Amino acid sequence: MTFLKKRETLLFLIIALMVVAFSTRATGFGNPRNLAVIFNDTAILIILALAQMTVILTKSIDLSVAANLAFSGMAVAMLNAAVPGLPLVLLILLAIGIGAALGAINGFLVWRLEMPPIVVTLGTLTIYRGMAFVLSGGAWVNAHQMTPEFLNVPRLGIAGLPVLSWVAVLVVVLVALMARYTPFGRSAYAAGGNPVAAVYAGIDVGYTRFLAFTLSGALAGLSGYLWVSRYAVAYVDIAIGFELDSVAACVIGGISIAGGVGTVIGTVLGALFLGVIKNALPVIGISPFTQMAISGSVIILAVVFNARRERNRGRIILRNRAAEDGGADKTDKIGKEALA
Repeated sequence: MTFLKKRETLLFLIIALMVVAFSTRATGFGNPRNLAVIFNDTAILIILALAQMTVILTKSIDLSVAANLAFSGMAVAMLNAAVPGLPLVLLILLAIGIGAALGAINGFLVWRLEMPPIVVTLGTLTIYRGMAFVLSGGAWVNAHQMTPEFLNVPRLGIAGLPVLSWVAVLVVVLVALMARYTPFGRSAYAAGGNPVAAVYAGIDVGYTRFLAFTLSGALAGLSGYLWVSRYAVAYVDIAIGFELDSVAACVIGGISIAGGVGTVIGTVLGALFLGVIKNALPVIGISPFTQMAISGSVIILAVVFNARRERNRGRIILRNRAAEDGGADKTDKIGKEALA
């Protein structure tokens, strides 16, 4: 029964139980077609949560991901409306490039100016939203102004799922491979887990955080195109609040806010957990205000659970080190010193 102790396994079982429970209140909630709809509804949040994960792993945070999404989406929607002949691939690459540039600005300020990530991204959150307003003049870009190709591609069905869902699956696979097999992925975990040891190991912690913010921005830019094409509208306040949802998905999925701990599958399950809640609560008649309270309570419980797990892991490490150094007496001494 060791597998039941894994965070991802428990979270998967909780999601499955939630689906079963909600199915008793809403007929058809748990059928495959509706579950595919829920996954598609959650696809953009999954991509944003993975963007957030890459930053949090390095012991940082990006509160500007949703504002980045809004500006990138507004920019490509306006460009598509103004120059309908531009190839869709070019527009998608532009969205990713714009997002990466905005993310790089965050990363540069954190890396070179050594500013706190929460302060930097709280500021750029407002700046990027303001840039979207200045760019559009506060006007909306509506469906009739955008080309059918721009709008329809994410909706096209392939093997029972829309392209939007397949894009999310592809991003999950690529981020998982990056985190596990690339030097950047290993550096991100090291930079967040123990920055001092990472420096001694030859890792440039600041540059690693810069790359993490840039990758986060690129994924936010991709999400910008996917958002405006799926919902067929671009305006200044799109995805407002999604920066908090992306953090919540990471926390629920077991990503440590202290950095260096977490998995891609945990992040995906955290996003799906929120997706199931957001789809189910309105169906069973829960008011929006109660939904907010429930979501907030879940986040707090996840943070408490993560904190206790990390504290227990720390005690186990201390106990093992003490045993290696010669006995239980040192265990007590080291534990007391750690608690002090």
